[in-house]
Amino acid sequence: MGWWIGGISLALLLGLALVVWNTASGHGGPRLVDWIDRASAGSREVAQLANVQLGDDPAVTAAVYAQPLGKGDAPRPVIVFTHGGGWNWGDPDDYGFIARSLASEGYVVVLTGYRLFPQARFPAMLEDLATAVAWTDANIARFGGDPGRIVLMGHSAGAYNSLMLGLDRQWVADEGLDADRLAGVVSLAGPADFYPFDKESSINSFGQAPDPQATQPVNFARADAPPLLLVHGGADTVVRIRNSEALARAVAGLGGRVDTAFYPEMGHNDVLLKLASPWWRDNRVRTRVLAFLADVAPTD
Repeated sequence: MGWWIGGISLALLLGLALVVWNTASGHGGPRLVDWIDRASAGSREVAQLANVQLGDDPAVTAAVYAQPLGKGDAPRPVIVFTHGGGWNWGDPDDYGFIARSLASEGYVVVLTGYRLFPQARFPAMLEDLATAVAWTDANIARFGGDPGRIVLMGHSAGAYNSLMLGLDRQWVADEGLDADRLAGVVSLAGPADFYPFDKESSINSFGQAPDPQATQPVNFARADAPPLLLVHGGADTVVRIRNSEALARAVAGLGGRVDTAFYPEMGHNDVLLKLASPWWRDNRVRTRVLAFLADVAPTD
């Protein structure tokens, strides 16, 4: 018998969440997972400290989450997380479960939003994440964060955005920042080598790019990139694991640091769900992510 929340079996809710997320567009999946996470594990004393619009477009946002900061506490490392959704859907407000999962471990978490298709195409998503990183660098100290220890993290399309900012220096440079200051990048099922474009989502968002090769993270592999953690499921049929395998080979071949965590039985959303309660009872992904974070951006 599963746990019960308000008279509804948790086991049934978990199954419903997977069905909602994995069928059709899956738009309701993250919101349902967020509700289940809060209902089963509570707030963990994590609070939203700010939610700001960055510039004129309402889609470009940054929401800051953290546990209470005590007097005299040292600044905390920062995770800037970007949601997935094929660059055409997604709402950072639905990813509070990521903020609660990571902020409860001593991080300040920033959930970012960016312009989506059809309102925007490449490179808008990269420009918007660069704007959020610049805002974080300039403002996160007010919320107890350390701008010298910023890790980018994302799932699916958001992992792509994060990888591109970590590998291709131009995007944060346009905001007056140095990409080499980033402490690391965590990619959860990220597209890294997907040209030629053969899916509607990639055709829509990247088909008009004047140089398609310049849209691919694998082409920006470099030895001096921030440390990378590539997490991927072998059963992922949305973003094939070969994307992470190709990027890992490219970075490692140049002498850069790239860690991998591949799980043969996991699908596209599994690597993200394992960070949420109660899916984290299978703690392999969460433990691996936290170990990487502890290495590149340790909490005090």
